[in-house]
Amino acid sequence: MNSIVDEVESAQDYNSILRIVKRVVEEKLGIRRAGLMLIIADAPPGILAYHEVGSNAIVLNRRHLEQWMVGKTRAESNSYVFVVLLHEYLHSLGVLDELEVRRLVRALVQEYFTPDHIASKLASGELGTGRELVQNIYLGRARDPILVKDFDTEHLSYIG
Repeated sequence: MNSIVDEVESAQDYNSILRIVKRVVEEKLGIRRAGLMLIIADAPPGILAYHEVGSNAIVLNRRHLEQWMVGKTRAESNSYVFVVLLHEYLHSLGVLDELEVRRLVRALVQEYFTPDHIASKLASGELGTGRELVQNIYLGRARDPILVKDFDTEHLSYIG
C-alpha cells in the first residue's frame, strides 16, 4: 500500500487529512492555499459540505457526517473526509465548476488509491456519500456549529 493511503487511513484528525489533501493537490496541480477554517454544522440534507466563495471556511454537514460514520472503520471514515475535503479544497482554490471539481477529485483519488478502495468508490460516485441517507437524517432544530480547532495550522506564525 502506498504512503498516501496509509496516511489517510491512519490519520487522527481533520488537520492531518487536510495536510494530505493539500500535498496531493500541490503535487499534481501545483496550487495550494493556507488559512482555511473547518466548521461542522447542520446543513440542509442535500448538501454534504460547502465552501462559500471568497471565504476561508469549509463547512461539513454534521448530519451527513454523523450518518456516514455509523458503523464505519477509521479507514472508511477518513476516506470519506478525505474525498469531501478534497472536493471543497478545490473549490477554495477557485475551481468553481462542479463537474470539473468532481472530475479532478476522481482523477486525483485514482492516482493514489486502488479502484476497490473506498475513497475511489466515493470519488467515482459508486458508493453513496450520505445523500442516500436523507430520509434518516435528523431534521429538527439545528445545533450550534463547531469550529474545529487547530485546522490548517501549517505556515501560520504566532506572535507571542
